[in-house]
Amino acid sequence: MNTGVREPMVDFDHNSPEHSADTVASYRALRDKAPVAWTEAWGGYWVLSGYDPVFDAARDDDLFSSARHEDLGVTGQAITLPQKPMHIHLPIELDPPESQKYRSIMNKLITPRRVSTLMPMIEKYVDMFIDELIESGEADFSTLTGVPAIVTITWLGAPLKDWRRHAMFHRALLAEPVGSEGYRHAIEEELPYLTAQVKRTIAERRREPREDGISFVVNQKIDGREMTDEEAFGMIELLISGGVGTTASLTGQALVWLSEHPDQRELLRKNPEMMQTALEEFLRVFSPTQALSRTVMADTEFHGVKMRRGDRALLAWASANRDGADAGDSPDDVDITRSPNRHLAFGVGSHRCAGSHLARPMARTILSKIIERMPDYTVDLERTVRFSAQGVNTGYLSVPARFTPGEKVYPNESLSELERD
Repeated sequence: MNTGVREPMVDFDHNSPEHSADTVASYRALRDKAPVAWTEAWGGYWVLSGYDPVFDAARDDDLFSSARHEDLGVTGQAITLPQKPMHIHLPIELDPPESQKYRSIMNKLITPRRVSTLMPMIEKYVDMFIDELIESGEADFSTLTGVPAIVTITWLGAPLKDWRRHAMFHRALLAEPVGSEGYRHAIEEELPYLTAQVKRTIAERRREPREDGISFVVNQKIDGREMTDEEAFGMIELLISGGVGTTASLTGQALVWLSEHPDQRELLRKNPEMMQTALEEFLRVFSPTQALSRTVMADTEFHGVKMRRGDRALLAWASANRDGADAGDSPDDVDITRSPNRHLAFGVGSHRCAGSHLARPMARTILSKIIERMPDYTVDLERTVRFSAQGVNTGYLSVPARFTPGEKVYPNESLSELERD
């Protein structure tokens, strides 16, 4: 990377406890001072906090690259700061036109029509998770983070007995500070195990295809040739990581807000058709993916600042969502009737989240069923525990709640039975 002073400079670290304590205020201060600014944290990077800079950078793949570049020191996961020692994720860690070969496969796999066939499974899993809680009258809603994990693993066809390990692994990557024991355990112990399991399943599906997502991916072609096992793993791993963490992050935050605003929760209970509009507002204000990174590929001037080839840049989706035109005069207020709502929670440009067609119905089902089956729940706000690090994803490790006990929908079935070999 070129050396020298970058301006304007700010004292900012998106992984710091200070930022995690109030990400909204932290990003607001950045936007007020400089919507594009340089920080020396993590070796130095540009923070793009304004809507226009984030929008423009995300749509310029030639200047802001998502790929790994060894010559520029980007040898780990290119889209995170700091870089994580993860297997390359496809297509999100490639640039067009190469990325589009894999993106077209994703687009065929995750269509609204295909997702509609998954709805009975999604609804049943959500009810089964609620069944585990509903008779006691009190629970930790953070256990609902398992819903996206078990749905994703079932849909893809990975070993179902490992769905909890996938959930905990990705939660650790999102919530545990780099260098902590929880982070070390995830990288050094859980990652090798889960990697081996998924690779084993890829090999099995190549020999004996089934009606699942992994079989679909491994039987696709790239440039007229068979997809390699490594390419298939890169795609499957991205689908798992994207499906497991973000939806859980969104629903946890929404459930806390609805507990704080029981009148709005009652409005949604009485008018369930409003949930889709409300969900878009939750996506805007509780952006589950707070920010992702890029690498600057040429010396340039961008929104009034001079960037250099090799500089790293953080695109803060969460901040941009509170700066766009649709945010109005009160961008920090939650308005469940807000429309239109052109938020950037799923990104924009060539790498816009392909899984949005699955994430929306999952989140909608979780929230709707909780409101339907536990309409009077209250969250103990003093006992909630947030992720200690919220640089990439924001959310809760613990959401203790009370409610009037209810009856199970599936009294003769349990989630524990699904974990048996």
